[in-house]
Amino acid sequence: MSPNIITEAGVSTRLNQWWSSTPFITSGVTIICAAIYLVCLLVGYDSYAEICFLPSAVASHFQVYRFYTSVLFHGSLLHVLFNMLTFVPLGTELERIMGSVRLLFLMFLLATTNAIFHLIVAFLVDYNPLYHVSYLVDECSIGFSGVIFSMIVIETSLSGVQYRSVFGLFNVPAKWYAWILLILFQFLASNVSLLGHLSGILSGFAYTYGLFNYLLPGPSFYSSIEGLSMLSVCVRRPGFILCTGGTTYGQLPTHSNMSTPPSALINANFLRNISSWMPSRRTSTVQTSTNQEQEDPRFPG
Repeated sequence: MSPNIITEAGVSTRLNQWWSSTPFITSGVTIICAAIYLVCLLVGYDSYAEICFLPSAVASHFQVYRFYTSVLFHGSLLHVLFNMLTFVPLGTELERIMGSVRLLFLMFLLATTNAIFHLIVAFLVDYNPLYHVSYLVDECSIGFSGVIFSMIVIETSLSGVQYRSVFGLFNVPAKWYAWILLILFQFLASNVSLLGHLSGILSGFAYTYGLFNYLLPGPSFYSSIEGLSMLSVCVRRPGFILCTGGTTYGQLPTHSNMSTPPSALINANFLRNISSWMPSRRTSTVQTSTNQEQEDPRFPG
């Protein structure tokens, strides 16, 4: 009898399996960012001052297009490679939870709000009466990392985990995970936009705390888009995930719905989320087991 032979899949096979499991929008954004960088590299385009997010240009010339062009362009191979390797697992997880169309709308919303936060903070720091820091309004920022930081905050909130691993070296409380990464990248990498990443974190927490609820459409909006005949080819693709048929995500699922009055939203949800940052005593085993029985069905186990 011949001995059992166990063979491992090659690198190319594993990459194909990994890429084939990536949903439609996540893979599409990855391809677009990589293609834009490749085209810029081939044609020798390096005029990033024309497409980067430049607060002074946005404010003086109302160049709103910079909100979105700055997200899709990258300055180096390492820049685009690292951003996309970070984005793929995050986008895959969120797209499976939210659906393809909803994730696309979320990234558009985050790109917009990140830019608005970036503008506000840059000009507040520049025109504050105590100490002027004028370089922030003239700082040229590009890359998808601002949206990635927002997605890190949102995915951490939805997952419900208590701790997150930082580069596989040590664990930190999940609520501090994005802030730890913000600090580490400032020390470990050069030419990193602190304000761009900070704006992403602020947008992520604003979405998590339900402050963007009134900007998010209901399930019927996503259903109507999925039903468009021109998108039927995309909808039929294996990686496309429908927003209908499961838990609706017209707003952040972990917070109250739109029927809650604005005052109640601020007084109850917002204060409750802020209080969650305060240290609390360890609960008993009986209470812990009760909470586990009432866990979110979207996250079994």
